[in-house]
Amino acid sequence: MASASCHPSVLVFVTTIFLAAAIVMIPTSCTAQLTSNFYEQSCPQALQIIRSVVKQAIDREKRMGASLLRLHFHDCFVNGCDGSVLLDDTADFTGEKTAFPNVNSIRGFDVVDDIKATLNRDCKGNVVSCADILAVAARDSVEILGGPSCSYEVQLGRRDAKTAVLNDANRDLPPPIFNFSQLLSNFQFHGLDLKDLILLSGGHTIGQARCTTFRTRIYNETNIDPDFAASLQKGCPSNGGDNNLAPIDSTAAHFDTVYFKALLQKKGLFHSDQELFKGDGSDSDNLVQYYANNPEDFKTDFGASLIKMGNIKPLTGSDGEIRLNCRKIN
Repeated sequence: MASASCHPSVLVFVTTIFLAAAIVMIPTSCTAQLTSNFYEQSCPQALQIIRSVVKQAIDREKRMGASLLRLHFHDCFVNGCDGSVLLDDTADFTGEKTAFPNVNSIRGFDVVDDIKATLNRDCKGNVVSCADILAVAARDSVEILGGPSCSYEVQLGRRDAKTAVLNDANRDLPPPIFNFSQLLSNFQFHGLDLKDLILLSGGHTIGQARCTTFRTRIYNETNIDPDFAASLQKGCPSNGGDNNLAPIDSTAAHFDTVYFKALLQKKGLFHSDQELFKGDGSDSDNLVQYYANNPEDFKTDFGASLIKMGNIKPLTGSDGEIRLNCRKIN
C-alpha cells in the first residue's frame, strides 16, 4: 500500500454500513497491481479531466461532493471497489441501487456519466474504469470542499464488475442505527480496524442526511443534547417529511473536524455517529477526542484510511472489464 504523500489534487471521503451475518475476516486484495500512474501512458490527462467535471458539479451544488465520496464508500463495501454500485438493474440481476441503504439515498450517477463520457472522448477510447472514476472523484470532492492541500495519490488500475447483487448491499452496508460493536464488526469484516472506523466516519463532516435516517434518535434517545434535538425536530416531524434534509454537522459544505467536536457535545446526527463517543474513556473515545483537536492529523490519516478502503478486493489484470457506460455491462 502506498503511503500518504503530497499531491496537487487532494482527496477524501465517507458514510454508514450494514452488519454481515457471519463475521469472517475478508483480507483486502494485494494492491501491488494498483499504481498512482496507471493512466500515464494511456490517458495522461485523465485525472485532470475527472477533477474538472467534479468541480463543475460541486460549483452547481455543494452537496454533490459528499454524494460522490459516499458513492465510493458504498461501492467498496459491497464486494470490493469494482463500480458495481453504478449498475442499473437488468433481466439477469437486480443491482445495488434499490438496496435498503441506497434507495432514495445515493446520488451523483449523472456526474459519473458526465465524467465517463468526457474521458471516453478526450482519451480517444474506453480507457478509464468506472471504479477508478469513483476513487478519484471522492478524493477531488474532499479537496474542493476545503480538505487538505497536501494529501495522498489515488491508487489506480481497478476494473469494473460485470454484475451486482442486491442482497450483498443489504447485508454489507451499515445502517445509521448500528451500535458500536456492530459498526466495528462490520469494518473488521471488510479488513478495516477501529482507527479506520473513526477516520472514515469522519467523512460525515460533509453532506446532509434525510429525516428518516435520524428521526428515532432525535425523538427517542437520551444521549443527545436536548437543544440540538429540538432544533432538528423543527425540520423533521415525528411523522412525515422523510426526505427533509439536515446537515450532518454544522459546517456540512466544508471538510473539517466539526463532526468530531459535535460528538463530544452529544450532537452526533446519527445513532451510529454518537456510538463512536460515549464518554467512557474507551479507545474509540480517545480517537474522537484526538482528531477533534488535531485537524491536520485527521486530514493526513483520513487519506491513509481512504486508500486502505479503496484497496478492498479490486478487480485487476484481466478480471472484470472497463465499462463503456458505467450504468451497464459491455
